[in-house]
Amino acid sequence: DLIKDKMVLINFFYAKCKEFCPPMTANLVKVQERLGERLGRDIFMYSLTLDPRHDTPEVLHHYSMMYGTKPGWSFFTGKPENLEALRIKLGFRDLDPVEDADRSNHTGVILYGNDKLNRWSACPALANIDEIMRQISYLDPGPHKPFV
Repeated sequence: DLIKDKMVLINFFYAKCKEFCPPMTANLVKVQERLGERLGRDIFMYSLTLDPRHDTPEVLHHYSMMYGTKPGWSFFTGKPENLEALRIKLGFRDLDPVEDADRSNHTGVILYGNDKLNRWSACPALANIDEIMRQISYLDPGPHKPFV
């Protein structure tokens, strides 16, 4: 299970996105750097595609390499209907069905949570990196070095 007993950060994107995704991914690279050695051990990052027909595993691999992502940050594709159901269930949608149908209007949000604590929240993916790290730290109990 990708989230069971883990602390995770989840976002949706697509590789051909030209407006929101490049700066969002670049900001998440900064999060990755701040997480340091805890990425892939205590905290996991998951990016799920909004365009599974185009974003094959090879396309996602190229995308992740282009941004220099590290182990602990995984990119996922799958069956369109499964990703769509997950997107809706996780709240990555617009209440206006016309806006929601246009992938270029997708929400630039990071959903983060700690399954052990059953606590979840979200923040803008383009927020100041210090603010993102502060938000994440609220769900990170224990004797760790603070992220901020």
